[in-house]
Amino acid sequence: MRFSPSFLDEIRDRVPISAVVGRRVSWDKKKTNVSRGDYWACCPFHGEKSPSFHCEDRKGRYHCFGCGVSGDHFRFLTELDGLNFPEAVQQIADMAGVPMPQPDAQAERREKERTSLLDVMEMATAYFQDQLQSAAGARARAYLRDRGLTGRTIETFRLGYAPESRNGLKEHLAARGVLKEQIEACGLVVHENVPVSYDRFRDRIMFPILSSREKVIAFGGRAMSPDAPAKYLNSNETELFHKGSVLYNFARARKAAQGAGRGAASDEKGAGGTIIAVEGYMDVIALHQAGIENAVAPLGTALTENQLDLLWKMTPQPILCFDGDGAGIRAAHRAAELALPHIKPGRTVRFALLPDGKDPDDLVRHEGRAPFDKVLAGARPLAEMIWTREAGGGSYETPESRAELEARLRQLVSVIADENVRRHYQQDMRDRLNAFFQPASRQGGERRGFGGRQGRQGGGRAPAGGPSSTPATISDRLARSTLVRGAQELPALRESVLALTIVNQPQLLFEEYDEVSAIEFENRDLQRFWSAVLGIAAGMGERLTRERLVEDLEASGFEPMLKALDQQIRNSRLWTATEEAAPSDAREGYLQAMALHKRTRALLWQRRELERELAEATEEGDGERVPQILRALQEVQMETKRMENQEAIIDGFGVMSGRVKGPAKG
Repeated sequence: MRFSPSFLDEIRDRVPISAVVGRRVSWDKKKTNVSRGDYWACCPFHGEKSPSFHCEDRKGRYHCFGCGVSGDHFRFLTELDGLNFPEAVQQIADMAGVPMPQPDAQAERREKERTSLLDVMEMATAYFQDQLQSAAGARARAYLRDRGLTGRTIETFRLGYAPESRNGLKEHLAARGVLKEQIEACGLVVHENVPVSYDRFRDRIMFPILSSREKVIAFGGRAMSPDAPAKYLNSNETELFHKGSVLYNFARARKAAQGAGRGAASDEKGAGGTIIAVEGYMDVIALHQAGIENAVAPLGTALTENQLDLLWKMTPQPILCFDGDGAGIRAAHRAAELALPHIKPGRTVRFALLPDGKDPDDLVRHEGRAPFDKVLAGARPLAEMIWTREAGGGSYETPESRAELEARLRQLVSVIADENVRRHYQQDMRDRLNAFFQPASRQGGERRGFGGRQGRQGGGRAPAGGPSSTPATISDRLARSTLVRGAQELPALRESVLALTIVNQPQLLFEEYDEVSAIEFENRDLQRFWSAVLGIAAGMGERLTRERLVEDLEASGFEPMLKALDQQIRNSRLWTATEEAAPSDAREGYLQAMALHKRTRALLWQRRELERELAEATEEGDGERVPQILRALQEVQMETKRMENQEAIIDGFGVMSGRVKGPAKG
């Protein structure tokens, strides 16, 4: 009997290969990593004393480094147990709980039709690629060039252009003998409720969507006209394409993650060996061009359960990356709810939130991959996302409100199907609640509750920035940090000025919100501090005052940092950033500090671009460009050094203007 590739793929995907092999071998406990689906044993095909037989669930393959045997589920059973192929398929199907297909002439005919449809999709892809390079595609090429894409990247992703014609693709395929029914079955034309079919994609940049077998099964099209009803348009559901079960760039990302997992299991940038799910096609492509090749994207909709399962087949802990604006936060919370029932030991998700107003494409195009790597390194666990959403920004002054929060958390955690994971989540939420509502510690003989009011026995407002740890833990971490210990690695003075000026003059945050919320600090302690500041501000809105902001920051464990920043500023005599400064002086200091910060960031980006160009020119042996780039790089480095040595951020910063905020001080 002949089995269709789709049936074999289905049962292979449902049964980990370790479950098949594990019935005949004993896994080596020292070398095996169950959470990664990575298993080692002594080879069952030849006698050996040390394990050289490797089995990897993500790839669905086994290989012995001693005798060289390798294969998949079916080959293991046919070669080791002597089963014939149909018997091996029957055994795997039984393990998967999938009934064996009955001989069906119609099913075989459909499988042949699928193969022919794939051929049609390949012809359409080639047509769109040719159109992009034609005169008709000039505007599309200019758009891609403006988005920073290189010719190599365009070729790698096989990007194309659908011309502004109702019949261009249809006539092209018909001229090559493709039947009308096949064109319609591929979803390449609109044919329902119209007398004459016409091309579905017109005047759009085309993104081929590939299956796990790297065959084109659908397209996404980005409209060139701003008046188009839909900016992005996907193929409709077809025999080949089911949108909720496909991830853009799946096959390429899987290879990249597997390669990184073998070569750099502990990637210092936090991205190697895992999969990053971003929101759009261009994000995936921009990240690939920046060297981050293990990114995928859902197809214009919220993440589905099937897509989440695909992510978990590639990695036990994918990173879900969302824009840092309100819509992105809401999407992250929906994804957290989607994942929660399905997590298991060694299988979860993390969340990376980008700076507000930025997407991965913007970030890597303007600043290189370093800022995105930093975002990935700060990815939050699922438990923290659940806690932040429920507790962040709320007011819990009464027993009733605290009980309500506890009930919500209990209800959310109850949906976790795995009993052990559910128990640990229940304990984690209890620990967070206890730390949140009970006094944190005794400091200087005074009892201080989480809300920061002396003498309180519990209750308070949640730190809207999202407590990743208890207040005591945050304080301990800050106490050990270089910032609080007064070591040499204090934040750059401009960063301290920006942060403390906003804390002391919170009205600036609302007057300059877009600019302020997008500030990116190099210092890691300041990054955590700034996240808390923005979170508290978001929760309070325009009711925010300096006193309330400082109170909540201290309650969140940032009191040592506030003192360290204030001391650094006063030691440098930068009075416009202090509490005593008049608002007009503070604003002037902020503006000049921000200008310096932006200039420094721009120089950093310029230096990275020049270093990249230098590497390319050196590799190509371009004797003319290398000296020019070196001179430009030297100028940037000298300018950077001048700015680093600049001790005063603004003229007259070391002298008080004589104006102070509030009543005059004697």
